[in-house]
Amino acid sequence: MRVKDLSASDRPRERLMSSGAAALADRELLAVLLGSGFRGTSALDLASQVIKHCGDLDGLRRSDPHRLLAVPGVGPAKAARVAAAFHLVRRADAWPERERITSTSDLANHCAPLLRGRRHERLVMVVCDTRGRVLKHSVLTEGASDHTPVPIREVITEVLTSGGAVFGLAHNHPGGSLEPSPADLEATAQLVQAAETVGLRLLDHLIITDAAWRRIPT
Repeated sequence: MRVKDLSASDRPRERLMSSGAAALADRELLAVLLGSGFRGTSALDLASQVIKHCGDLDGLRRSDPHRLLAVPGVGPAKAARVAAAFHLVRRADAWPERERITSTSDLANHCAPLLRGRRHERLVMVVCDTRGRVLKHSVLTEGASDHTPVPIREVITEVLTSGGAVFGLAHNHPGGSLEPSPADLEATAQLVQAAETVGLRLLDHLIITDAAWRRIPT
């Protein structure tokens, strides 16, 4: 059966977009890379043949692209795409390990340098992957000396577009108080609810002063 004859929910590319790459088997991921099959052979069947030709996924990872040309239906373009994908993974693995945030204190230590010593309230966000590795941090808003808004929709959108799964927020109180305001409590509750709706998780929302920090209860 050709891939395009499958229902939309069974096609590898559509499943990847709707459920994420982790939901796909090895041959389905490879089929997405290959893009198409050839005369009477679907992309899924061709992917199975390529993996079998190389022995297993690790053999495919180490294969020279010219070795893949021996598989009927694999031309230079397909072989190059597969080789390029595995090489990108090797390059990514060679980068130093990203900073990880797995606790409230980690979040506080990461955010404090961005907040302490400032005369106006500032809201910062840290976006992490499922393992707590920092993907990005950013200053979301900067307001008056006693408040700054928490843009719920903007927060959720930025986490999603960054590919994050977990995120944390922190803002400063220039006056030195660690007591959360009613607005702080309401915004935190809204963030927890909005995050859960789209499958994200709020690690914590912190208040940070020049001398200490405190988590806002959820």
